[in-house]
Amino acid sequence: MATPRLTKPTIGVLEVLLSAQDDDPAWGLKICMEADLGSGTVYPILERLANNGWVTSWSETDPHPGRPPRRFYKLTDMGRLATDVALKERAARQARFRLAERLT
Repeated sequence: MATPRLTKPTIGVLEVLLSAQDDDPAWGLKICMEADLGSGTVYPILERLANNGWVTSWSETDPHPGRPPRRFYKLTDMGRLATDVALKERAARQARFRLAERLT
């Protein structure tokens, strides 16, 4: 599968998903708030990540009165590994770029 483009918003979503605990999974609004992004940005990113097999999702089984059931999101094992590799590669590219700027 192709690696999704790692834009700043995508990285923000991935970082929220990386920090989520198994007993406290991330849901849409929580991701929006923690990544400081709007839902029109977050949900398409989550869909792309899911289509690439990086994210799995499921609906809340015990909905609370007054709101619809939440949709929870979690990185798959492949997604966690791919995120780790992609973020390390990105950090290495940025370090090389900063070094090249200092040398010029």
